[in-house]
Amino acid sequence: MSQTTTHLPVVVIGAGPAGLAAAAHLEDRGLDFLVLEAGPHAGAATRDWAHVRLFSRWGEVVDPAAEKLLAPTGWVKPDAASYPTGGDWAELYLQPLADILGDRVRFGARVTGVSRTGRDRVVDADRDAQPFVVHIEHSDGREERVFARAVIDASGTWSTPSPAGGSGLPALGEKAAADRIAYRVPDLKDPAVRARYAGKRTAVIGSGASAFTALAYLADLAKAGDGTGTKALWVLRRGISGSTFGGGEADQLPARGALGLAAKAAVDAGYADAVTGFRTDVFERDGDGRLVLVGEDGRRLDAVDEVIVLTGFRPDLTFLDELRLGLDERLQAAVELAPLIDPNQHSCGTVYPHGVNELSHPEKDVYLVGMKSYGRAPTFLAMTGYEQVRSIAAHLAGDREAAERVELTLPETGVCGGAGLFDQPETTEQSGAGGCCAAPATLTIGAPASSGGC
Repeated sequence: MSQTTTHLPVVVIGAGPAGLAAAAHLEDRGLDFLVLEAGPHAGAATRDWAHVRLFSRWGEVVDPAAEKLLAPTGWVKPDAASYPTGGDWAELYLQPLADILGDRVRFGARVTGVSRTGRDRVVDADRDAQPFVVHIEHSDGREERVFARAVIDASGTWSTPSPAGGSGLPALGEKAAADRIAYRVPDLKDPAVRARYAGKRTAVIGSGASAFTALAYLADLAKAGDGTGTKALWVLRRGISGSTFGGGEADQLPARGALGLAAKAAVDAGYADAVTGFRTDVFERDGDGRLVLVGEDGRRLDAVDEVIVLTGFRPDLTFLDELRLGLDERLQAAVELAPLIDPNQHSCGTVYPHGVNELSHPEKDVYLVGMKSYGRAPTFLAMTGYEQVRSIAAHLAGDREAAERVELTLPETGVCGGAGLFDQPETTEQSGAGGCCAAPATLTIGAPASSGGC
């Protein structure tokens, strides 16, 4: 660390779970920091899915350094074995943590750019000795810049959902159909949202935990008195196999396994029909204004009233454009981390715990952590982010031994083999291939549809 920058704070971007955990670890290490949050509250993105229940327990989503800060204030940790909603997580943990950190957490402060002072990404000369400069736009329109010794970007991926188009680009007509497309799991307890989907035919595009949640919610609506006629059309880019519904009873996070089982129950009970090997290419309108999905292979699905696109998220890298990031060309994750999380290679939940070494970039002392660290890869766990920032804080404090020590064991999904990202239907033999963790899941019906996930 340059002598000219050691007096400066570490700037943390984002006051969500990973960002506030980073702040807690920096505080524990006696390092100065500043957290910049674009939203008006802690966990602004988390509050957007306040209605969704996590598949991790309270005991797995509270960072140890954060708990150490909270304990002297009289904060009472919720029952470690219970499952919080996104709203619970934000209100009962993230906001109290931000309150303790005080004016070192600034809200309504959107980071619009990060660079080296006096150096764009082209200039080599004396680069590492220059402090970072962070440009901020405040909610009242004011512009500001602050200087930093290091930057930890924990801004997540919530603001940049992936489109429906199978090519990674929006399908033709997708933008024009925005009035009938949602990119988040709907809150069906909200009367206006419930009315939007009740008695309607809704396509759910996606194959992960969010899609499972949406299918379970729509099935519950179909069973309710005000939801008669509600029907889901589940659109998958791949075939259905033993791994489609997640880890099931073999998942070491039981609520995550139950979530997949609830989605399977929705299909088996007839509340949802599955369309496999379908990569959306075009959205068209029929004479009634409903949407017709057209696949790359020319297939046309029967018209739907609404579409819920849950195809994952991607990192917003635009404000980091003047930094020299070393990103994997597929996942947009750090090059050392990418092989550990690549869904083209495996779908197991066990990712080797990682820290500063795997998260470093050619640009010294800049780190992408939390959801953003995974780029476009799925299945991120809060525990992973907490271990990341623990290691980075130790590194910035000069504690090499602690930075490289592993202090985390992650649960397994119980699903093995390749993730099957493309649209070829899998055979029974293919679905069990790979053998990277536990045995293939036993998909037994009976899990409660209310076991949500995120």
